[in-house]
Amino acid sequence: MIRPEISARQIGMQGQPLAIVDGFHPDPDALRTHAATHAFEQGRNHYPGLRAPLPAGYLAAIRPALTAVLSGVFYHNAGFATIDASYAMVTIPADRLTLAQRLPHVDAVDPGRIALVHYLSPERRDGTAFYRHRATGTETVDAVHAPDYYARLNAELARDGLPEPSYIAGSTPLFEQIAQVEARYNRAVIYRSASLHSGLIAPDTVLSEDPLQGRLTITAFLLLD
Repeated sequence: MIRPEISARQIGMQGQPLAIVDGFHPDPDALRTHAATHAFEQGRNHYPGLRAPLPAGYLAAIRPALTAVLSGVFYHNAGFATIDASYAMVTIPADRLTLAQRLPHVDAVDPGRIALVHYLSPERRDGTAFYRHRATGTETVDAVHAPDYYARLNAELARDGLPEPSYIAGSTPLFEQIAQVEARYNRAVIYRSASLHSGLIAPDTVLSEDPLQGRLTITAFLLLD
């Protein structure tokens, strides 16, 4: 079995930790085969695509690499709970995106929440990008500053108009891209859920509903003890 390769970065002015793990799962081909034989359903919470349950042994298989990341990159040596984990495929065309799907977002404002994206498409390179809100300098959204951040953002949208229906790609008048992680087969990116981020979905990306052809990933959300 190939040993996972872990690299650490600090992103933005706040230096938030981010981990990149290559060789994340011992058998990514088996995950693709499993995904291809299971039904996907529409995602919740603004996710622009489909989700499906994972095989029972997934979390056990990634636990050694994940534990090493939490200890070595996030300096967390206690346990964690899995809030949610599933296959995920972006499938919604750009012209059908809601406003929330056209902007960088956070998954939670709790600093103890961690997000994970595991890339499972051999030919895809559209990974994940991270952003700073220009007007406020916000890179992570916490419970204290969330009301001000969203008030400022909503005021800008009301004043300047809504962004065109498209997936965000690079910097915009409202947001500066501060980091990006390229997708590679069996790579995972792990970061704080409170970091402003978005999937990197190129305009020419084929948004297939077939797991063997589309942008197949696994997403998971953790809560640190």
